[in-house]
Amino acid sequence: MQRAAFEAFILSLPSTTLVHQWGNASVGKVGGKIFALLNSDPGEVWLKVSDMAYELLTELEGIRPAPYLARAGWVALSAGAPLSEDEIKAYLTEAHRLVALRLTRKLRAELGLG
Repeated sequence: MQRAAFEAFILSLPSTTLVHQWGNASVGKVGGKIFALLNSDPGEVWLKVSDMAYELLTELEGIRPAPYLARAGWVALSAGAPLSEDEIKAYLTEAHRLVALRLTRKLRAELGLG
């Protein structure tokens, strides 16, 4: 995924922020918590997934456990992963939702996330 497309999509999600850190990676956050990142342009998309998605996705060519974050249920999608851009966007949306659900009820309310 290209950086411009990744960043535009991340910023289209509710109450997100985008920062550049760790060697200029584009990092999407909700409530100060990371839910996805793009490590270079173009590069791998790293994102939080459900336990079931983790098991299924890591069986596919071009998708691996994300370095340093795999134990928390993160995967790294390479440019060669067999997912369409729409599927990647759906997984990014789900990553946002999964991380937002772990925020405190008060913070979710402050961010307008219900």
